[in-house]
Amino acid sequence: MAFATILSNANVDAASAKAGAPTKAELDRIKIGYERLDYLLKNWDEVTTTCRDNGGECKRDAQPVRAYLGLRSTTDPLFQIEKVFDKVKYMDDIDDLEIFFSASEEWTSAVTMSNSMAFISQFGEYNPSGGKEEVLKYLNESKKQVIIAESSLKQIIGVLNL
Repeated sequence: MAFATILSNANVDAASAKAGAPTKAELDRIKIGYERLDYLLKNWDEVTTTCRDNGGECKRDAQPVRAYLGLRSTTDPLFQIEKVFDKVKYMDDIDDLEIFFSASEEWTSAVTMSNSMAFISQFGEYNPSGGKEEVLKYLNESKKQVIIAESSLKQIIGVLNL
């Protein structure tokens, strides 16, 4: 009986530790991700254009958009950042939790839409009525959502005093 109680208490402690407030390193990921999105937006055309090394044709490429949003690599600062957002409710010194939750929901929505538009743009040239214009159309729609995502992160940084 005592052994079961010890195991039960250990499981509760492990769950509590997992559910605790975010670490400084986790909060730093938000700032780094924001800075990366700022760079992406300021250098959009350059970052989303790939040219052949031998001076060949240049094409618009949506993969960097998905990478900057944390959707391509587990080492990206924004990879699964929603898990860090979930831990914020355990922080003591939050200015306005309602603004935070609204911004985090806006973030999730903008990332989902940007990802969709970026993904669709990859196939815009191959659709029956497609072409480079279609690729650019969906890439521009993706950019609008990245702007919203960046704005959401800026609000989150402000609320968390990062």
